[in-house]
Amino acid sequence: MDEKIPFHADRARALETFATVVAEGSFSAAGRLLGLTPSAVSRAVDRIEDRLGVRLLLRSTRALTLTAEGQAYLASARRILADLDEAEQTIADRGAPRGRLRVSAAHSHGRLCIVPLLGEFAQLYPHILVDISLSDRLVDIAGGQADVAIRFGPLADSPLTARKLGENGRVIVASPAYLARHGTPVVPEDLHDHNCLNFNFRRAEPVWPFRKDGRDYALSVRGTIEANNGETLGQLAADGVGITRVGRFSVQPELASGDLVPLLEDYNPGDIETIHAVFLGGTNVPARLRVFVDFLAERLTRPVLVA
Repeated sequence: MDEKIPFHADRARALETFATVVAEGSFSAAGRLLGLTPSAVSRAVDRIEDRLGVRLLLRSTRALTLTAEGQAYLASARRILADLDEAEQTIADRGAPRGRLRVSAAHSHGRLCIVPLLGEFAQLYPHILVDISLSDRLVDIAGGQADVAIRFGPLADSPLTARKLGENGRVIVASPAYLARHGTPVVPEDLHDHNCLNFNFRRAEPVWPFRKDGRDYALSVRGTIEANNGETLGQLAADGVGITRVGRFSVQPELASGDLVPLLEDYNPGDIETIHAVFLGGTNVPARLRVFVDFLAERLTRPVLVA
């Protein structure tokens, strides 16, 4: 086990040693992490204090306590170590992009549109570890909960950078079996006689938008089931439970197979949701994040059009 920490040649290691001692609360615990004996760690801290001419840590048999000078030195040490890590990562990223990339996507869109692309991305960038979470909960990018999130619709004002990935139209669908039993609505008002499956996001009265003779209006609908994602509503519609209005991407396979058929397309208002990747921008965007967003933008730029 190496007992020596050079006095001048390895200031970064000395900073790391001090920060680790504070984080772990003892010389022995810090030594286990750093591969040093407790005495070597203690001497490293002593050398820092001798060089600075101040006491950074108050030692007792039970605990280590930071002095005011120690608090200031710790803050500077952490900042310098973070800058070193960022500098090394920036240089490393100029070669093959690498590292962990935390991605957040809505459940349905992630499963149907993002996940099928990950195999190709992994082949192109084998040194990037994609850590993807599918959830309809909004994560805090600025707070460090993810590196990039895929979001639908208007974006709130924020310091985040947004990159457009595509567009999504909406469609009203039902299964042929349901329509055979209950009839096919010809005008929007016919929906009053049908089981309309809806999202559970809004607390207000559920309404579906329509356009007739160039005029937009909303129609109240009622049904027996609500859900928080279009994939679930599409599956219920394909099972013959009722009629639903969802993002076209959610039911594209069922529309192609004929398990679902579009309804009331002459009254479709053509409302479109824009899809964005949002992330912390600036001059130091990691290469792994940049290539991932570029990859998605290239693959997903073709909008899901309303017929």
